[in-house]
Amino acid sequence: MSLEFCSFASGSSGNCYMIRNGSRAILIDAGISGKRILQGLEETGTPLESVCGILVTHEHIDHVKSLPVLTKKLPHAAVYANENTWREISRPVAEDRQRLFVTDVPFEIGGMRVKPFPISHDAAEPVGFSIYEGEKQISLLTDSGCVSESIIREISEADLLLLEANHEKELLLFGRYPYSLKQRILGDRGHLSNLTAGRCLCRIVKEKPKKRRVLLGHMSRENNTPEMAMQAVINTLEEEEIFVGGDLLVEIAGRESRSPVYEV
Repeated sequence: MSLEFCSFASGSSGNCYMIRNGSRAILIDAGISGKRILQGLEETGTPLESVCGILVTHEHIDHVKSLPVLTKKLPHAAVYANENTWREISRPVAEDRQRLFVTDVPFEIGGMRVKPFPISHDAAEPVGFSIYEGEKQISLLTDSGCVSESIIREISEADLLLLEANHEKELLLFGRYPYSLKQRILGDRGHLSNLTAGRCLCRIVKEKPKKRRVLLGHMSRENNTPEMAMQAVINTLEEEEIFVGGDLLVEIAGRESRSPVYEV
């Protein structure tokens, strides 16, 4: 059976992604309005009753904003987070809808295997996720200030990878953000730059050649544009004689707009 993926929004102002395996669906994060998430489900032909879980990467508001609304509107959806994240989530979720996972320990939702893996961000216990159905893999890596060897191992086999390209470094450095915020974003517990995303992609393409689709996401409204992100990543790839097209497809996951539904 195949997996399908759709980004409802990916950016510094809110994030939500949907993955389904035909009969069941899960959401990853709920950082945009409940109305927009429900609209995304309707537009993709995903019945509300098929949504069996909401996975939380970390507690920041652009990832958890609509948890209370969704647990009321989605009759079968429990919310999954690790213990440290649950301690920090400010949005109330009914106790009978709360589920606990342990980072690095796989579990199953709706027939899909889920692997939460640790990332580096200024949150209690942030994670990325890999979702598996048979031999198919979708991985999401956002909100990480660096890419560790363990992260590379987790994402290198993904058929579809959502990869953070948050900012263009020069735009951030000379922009209007206060110095402390710039240092936070640029630090090892901040966000991936366009250049770092490109280097990460070079690494996994060289080490694990295969057909894959990469969506560049979680872009800053202030310090990036889709055009900058795409060009920076393409330039970095081409410096290593890696060319987009054929086995490597690179696209943008919009900050505010819904992506197509991708099948892997």
